Amino acid sequence: MPTPETDLSTDARGVATISFRGIKSLNIVGTGEVELLTRAISSLAGREDLRLLILTGAGEKAFIGGADIEEMARLTPASAGAFITNLHRLCRAIRDLPVPVIARIRGYCLGGGLEVAAACDLRVASNDAHFGMPEVKVGLPSVIEATLLPHLIGWGRAREIIYTGRIFGAGEALHMGLVEKVAPVSELDAAVAQWVSAILECSPQAIRVQKELFRQWEALPPTAAAEASIPLFARCFESGEPNAYLKKFFEKKR
Repeated sequence: MPTPETDLSTDARGVATISFRGIKSLNIVGTGEVELLTRAISSLAGREDLRLLILTGAGEKAFIGGADIEEMARLTPASAGAFITNLHRLCRAIRDLPVPVIARIRGYCLGGGLEVAAACDLRVASNDAHFGMPEVKVGLPSVIEATLLPHLIGWGRAREIIYTGRIFGAGEALHMGLVEKVAPVSELDAAVAQWVSAILECSPQAIRVQKELFRQWEALPPTAAAEASIPLFARCFESGEPNAYLKKFFEKKR
């Protein structure tokens, strides 16, 4: 059985990559593995030079193949809450990171793994990826960040995949809006690199503010969200970044 580990690296551009290897061949996560991955992501939160994070599973078989059902089989009403709260903290660490998080998905992305992917800002999958929320098949409801699924794919689609617990492929995931891009295995890294290059061309401050705004838009009604965005727009001019980028734009246009 492979030893769980989190390989974290950051390049000179401020692009961090976390390659996570869980237990067993499908990168299964239990309490210890979830805490390991949460610490790695949280360690990046204060990095001012950080531009974005790429999150991927080690190997070719899975992004995250789900939660450890052997550990889950030992849960009691008292310990079950702590177990699922732990996984929720991991998803929150992703959502609270002040820069975009790209999920690079190869192979299986099931249950808790799909919730982790849903917590990311963008998702690109290889054409051999498989998705599903099979919790109902083992006597459990889908909870925590499964609540994001109706906003990504609509209520009807979310109900269908959660009620049935079926496994489906990358093409269907793209069609329903669960992932934003599907690429052949040989082109998966190139597809990620396209997004990385596009984001790095943009203002670092604007990207961070934009992620903050997306979090507000998720929580607020449209009118309140619009009004809450006004101070953030004005705040951007304190750094001078908009002025510098606008100057570059006009120079290029001339």
